[in-house]
Amino acid sequence: MKRLTFCMAIVLFILASGTAAVAADASVAIDLNSAYVWRGITFNDGLVIQPSIDVSRGGFGINVWGNFDIDDYDDTLDDKEFSEIDVTLYYGFTLDPVDISLGYVEYLFPAGGEGTREAYLNLGTPIVDGLSIGVTAYYDVDEVHGWYGNIALSYEKKITDTLGIDVSAGAGCADKSYAEAYGGEDSGLYDYTFSLGISYALSKGLGLRAGISYADTLDEDVLPDDLVDTNLYGGINVSYLF
Repeated sequence: MKRLTFCMAIVLFILASGTAAVAADASVAIDLNSAYVWRGITFNDGLVIQPSIDVSRGGFGINVWGNFDIDDYDDTLDDKEFSEIDVTLYYGFTLDPVDISLGYVEYLFPAGGEGTREAYLNLGTPIVDGLSIGVTAYYDVDEVHGWYGNIALSYEKKITDTLGIDVSAGAGCADKSYAEAYGGEDSGLYDYTFSLGISYALSKGLGLRAGISYADTLDEDVLPDDLVDTNLYGGINVSYLF
């Protein structure tokens, strides 16, 4: 309850600071996805809505993201409810040519379940025109006390002034504590994901993206196969940058 109250206070602060938010870099987005898959694990194999708001200024920022379940995942969760709300505080800067971001994530589960907290470090850099690589290390400082890491390649290309494509491939690994928290038995390679998206600029600041992804486990001893109910999923995203 304390974590949920903290989250609601953050949201209210953002909404109440509309003028300040516009003065900063701010964006809102909403996704409609065919499933909710996180680090290879299927949390819902049916329709979900995932809204978010992000506000940043001077390198410091806050992001609030939620998962609203339209379907009930074979009666294992309640539909028409928010099952998860994440609050992320971060700071980003550049040491040319590397972009660096440090952050803290508060995971909240309003429908029930223990929340947890993670700290992370992300490093990203361009390789050639349109192609970049990123490495992120997460450490759960609360319930799990374990590491999860991810490396990803991404490519973006503008086809026209308003139309673009993006392709990405990523793989994760985990230590034994993290793997055991989600049903695994050993440390090692965890999951992988391939994604493809097409984006279109509807107007200045307003964008639309359609995407599809494929995810699976890399080692069943680290991420058990029975947690990966959905491999192929996709959806649409509408975003507005102030």
